[in-house]
Amino acid sequence: MKIAILLVLAVSLNAVSTDLNRQAQKHVDALMKTNWGQTILQLAELHAHTGGVLQDLVGAIEEMIQQMQDELDEVEYNYGVRTNEHNSLSLQYTQEVQDADIDIQRSADTLENLLYPRREQLKAKIQQLIDYQEFNRKTVDEETLIREQEHEAFEAQIAEFNDAVGATDDALNLLSTLTNPSLVQIQKFQNNLRKIEARIKPHSQHQTLIKALITLASEQNFSDQGIIKQIVDKLNEFRNAVVDAINAATAQEAQDVQDYEDRIEQLDAEYAEFQRQITKITIDLNATQEKIEQFLSFQAQRQSDRNTAQALLDLENEQFADDTQIYTDLKNKLIRDIQVTEEAFSLVKSVDFSKIKV
Repeated sequence: MKIAILLVLAVSLNAVSTDLNRQAQKHVDALMKTNWGQTILQLAELHAHTGGVLQDLVGAIEEMIQQMQDELDEVEYNYGVRTNEHNSLSLQYTQEVQDADIDIQRSADTLENLLYPRREQLKAKIQQLIDYQEFNRKTVDEETLIREQEHEAFEAQIAEFNDAVGATDDALNLLSTLTNPSLVQIQKFQNNLRKIEARIKPHSQHQTLIKALITLASEQNFSDQGIIKQIVDKLNEFRNAVVDAINAATAQEAQDVQDYEDRIEQLDAEYAEFQRQITKITIDLNATQEKIEQFLSFQAQRQSDRNTAQALLDLENEQFADDTQIYTDLKNKLIRDIQVTEEAFSLVKSVDFSKIKV
């Protein structure tokens, strides 16, 4: 009976051992599909067939697992450092881009809403003052032309008055010699009166008197001294009136000259004031233009700064993406290698490789 039980136990143990060997073989086959697992198992098989000390291999595998774990920790640490560096650089470059955008927008707002409109206003003001100056000079020319025309009219009028006075004096001189006048003398006197009439035609206030004298002279033979005296008195009255007209015209001419000179002085003063304002506004315009150029230069510089910061940000993002991919690949490889090594380590400690086919 005992013998039968022992036989059953022996068969059972052999079956269990065979089953264990089959399971171990499956693990070996699975590990052999990886390069790292294949290397370890081949070393284990070599130790088994050469009689090497298994504990040495176990210790080496343990040390290898620890080295890979240390390497994984270092990879994690380095990637953490790189991540912090990336976050810092990304924040820095992003802030630089945003700061540049703010400066560019502020510059554009200042140019569009302040400097450009001010420049146009100053240009318009200068053009307005130039128009005023042109109108001022045109007015000077017009005033000068009118003054010249008035002066020519004055000179012509004075010449006519002087001729009338001369003709009157001739008539008076002739009358003073008339006692028993001949027909020729009478005709000469009448001609002088007509000459006076011709001279004073533009001045109708004297025409009635001269016509009356002509009529009177044509009806007399100048033998009556009373009539001659009346004619002399009228001629003297006429002569005095013409002289008064000469004096009045001369005084008016002097006043017109003074008014003209005052007007020209006023216009010249206005022109000088316009020029003073133009000079002042031109200085302001030049300063505004210089400010515009400074803002444009600053805007261009900040745009260049923005482009540089954006390029650095893009480059950093690309580089970090590459670093992340390298980190992920290396991390996954180390994790897989550690897992494979740990599985191989378990097999090395639990399986007799002299009975396992590698």
